[in-house]
Amino acid sequence: MSGREIENKVSHLLARMTLAEKLGQLQQLDGTWDGDVRPEQIKLAREGLLGSAIYVYDARRTTELQRVAMTESKLKIPILFAFDVVHGYRTIFPVPLGEAASWDPAVVEQADSIAASEASAAGIRWTFAPMVDIARDPRWGRIVEGSGEDPFLGAGMASAAVRGFQGTNYGSPGKIIACPKHWVAYGAAEGGRDYNTAEVSERTLREIYFPPFKAAIDAGAGSIMSAFNDLDGVPCTANSFLLTDVLRDEWHFHGIVISDWNAVNELIAHGVAANGKDAAAEALTAGVGMEMFSRLYNQYGEQLVAQGRIPVATIDRAVRRVLEAKYKLGLFEHPYADEALENAELLSPANLAAARELAARTFVLLKNDHDTLPLSRNLKSVAVIGPLADDTQSLLGPWSGDGHKEDAVTLLAGIHAKIPQAKIVYAKGCDVTGDSRTGFEEAIKAATESDFTILVVGESADMSGEAASRSSLDLPGQQLALIQAIHAIGKPYAVVLMNGRPLSIDWAATNSPAILETWFSGTEGGNAVADTLFGDTDPGGKLPVTFPRSVGQVPDYYNHKSTGRPPGVTKDYSGYSDILWTPLYPFGYGLSYTQFKLSNLQLSAARIHRDGTITVGVEVENTGDRAGDEVVQLYIHDLVASVTRPVEALKGFKRVSLQPGENRHVEFTLGPKELGFYNRAMRFVVEPGTFNVMVGDNSHDGLKSSFEVVP
Repeated sequence: MSGREIENKVSHLLARMTLAEKLGQLQQLDGTWDGDVRPEQIKLAREGLLGSAIYVYDARRTTELQRVAMTESKLKIPILFAFDVVHGYRTIFPVPLGEAASWDPAVVEQADSIAASEASAAGIRWTFAPMVDIARDPRWGRIVEGSGEDPFLGAGMASAAVRGFQGTNYGSPGKIIACPKHWVAYGAAEGGRDYNTAEVSERTLREIYFPPFKAAIDAGAGSIMSAFNDLDGVPCTANSFLLTDVLRDEWHFHGIVISDWNAVNELIAHGVAANGKDAAAEALTAGVGMEMFSRLYNQYGEQLVAQGRIPVATIDRAVRRVLEAKYKLGLFEHPYADEALENAELLSPANLAAARELAARTFVLLKNDHDTLPLSRNLKSVAVIGPLADDTQSLLGPWSGDGHKEDAVTLLAGIHAKIPQAKIVYAKGCDVTGDSRTGFEEAIKAATESDFTILVVGESADMSGEAASRSSLDLPGQQLALIQAIHAIGKPYAVVLMNGRPLSIDWAATNSPAILETWFSGTEGGNAVADTLFGDTDPGGKLPVTFPRSVGQVPDYYNHKSTGRPPGVTKDYSGYSDILWTPLYPFGYGLSYTQFKLSNLQLSAARIHRDGTITVGVEVENTGDRAGDEVVQLYIHDLVASVTRPVEALKGFKRVSLQPGENRHVEFTLGPKELGFYNRAMRFVVEPGTFNVMVGDNSHDGLKSSFEVVP
């Protein structure tokens, strides 16, 4: 159906709708937390007063409610079913922070394409993902849902996610509407405390927090979600600068804008609305088109129109966007899910194989002294120790869709499958949290009697995600003491981390022979980790976020400003007196089972005009004896500008797979988009001057050169 045909159909439908029915299209109400339909939803669907439902899922349940809307309501407008399909629907993939560690947008696109296929088979046609918030404070629990601290990496992952969920047309079979969230600067919450205030300058908004959203919109995202937080004194749910000036007028976004859960009602708690009627007026006027969970639009919309506070045209614009999305999805022609398709799609062998393969691309090898890893399959006995070694729920991570823990393969099960001939001894050792060490004796005995020990520690899934901020980044409970107890035995071991944020693991980084970061790796996580531990796959991931030595360093992001007293230059510098200023592991860091060499850095020109481009080339060679992956990273530094610039900024990355001895030429192009910034007048410009270039395998080390931009 063409755009003009959809526009005409929507206009015809709008002309037949009462104001109550229009307001009903702007209402999203929840089902039960286990995915069932509420009786009230059936009543509202029959009356044509329910535009969308969240947390009603599986083909049978969505069809039940949809059938009421399509056969019993006056106008027969289908319901749009939504769900938080964040990193998988039934087949669960690694958490988004882990996917970003792949430094491979194809991983995100494939995972989200499979997630969309499963979700749409279950009747879900709208996901509240990707979360594209930049997060510089790992105390914030929702850092797990995004791509970390960098806007360039985040933008690449955001556009890949939209392509995965929507394809080129979200009305195609197996595709769903994406919803980048949370607009905007939610990840800048003070102190990492979820829902908290964010104080961010417009320049920082435009250079750090806006780019992933703009990338998602440019990729065709059909909707966007406003954030919980207030920004410069105005809650994002009532912020016309964000929702209208930037989103609609500047970026020409035409999709749905939906509030976050109960966020319209929370304008009262924010103190910018005296009551529900005021809150509805604030949100509608600012540009929030659909209300999630709370019901203030429905309760007060007709009064606000009658009183002249909200023009009918404002309501009509919002309803038009909802109806256009439903037509584009094909819901009017094909409103029902197919249970047979659902049964064939969920947890299919192909989906599980992809989950295993993609998870392995997200792991980051943080340490590997004396080639402790990979392990030999000839080991006769292995101790698998730790509270997360056999935890199916935590393996799935937070926001795990309709994932079932009984489908998850733990690392313990993965090790059993990998070396079935070996003696595998499991000991929990301790809980993730708590002070008890009663399991230490059993763990020490298991490690003492085994050839090698795999220690699986970190966070439980509920320690990351929404409302899961932490004041400490240390390993919780007695897990560090467990590592130290196993270390004291003097036998070889490796630490496997499962977590949703950077952790301060200074002791382990100094003393443990090997550390593998695996995040929360999803349904096939245990098999994927076992594949990596035993060398069937190479851990080629890189950190998408800085790992601090201590929580006291936070925020500790790589692309900071130099200040007037930069570290390493002056005796008195901007740092701490009781700890090194450098991070434990820098942004972009990650080892491999093989070795790589970068050489022959070349720039296509010594000077370019401000509207020109320059090509940066480098040779990368696998100098080891194993196949492996390297992520080549390009950073720039604008030495002198009218406003202070970051000490370095990522502007290119490519993950390459190389056989032993193989060499490959990698190129990047820099132009105005990469070299520009917002000047003192808040205009995006490229200023003349010298730019340093660094190409390396992390943000701290690499080959360096420079070029000049001339007027």
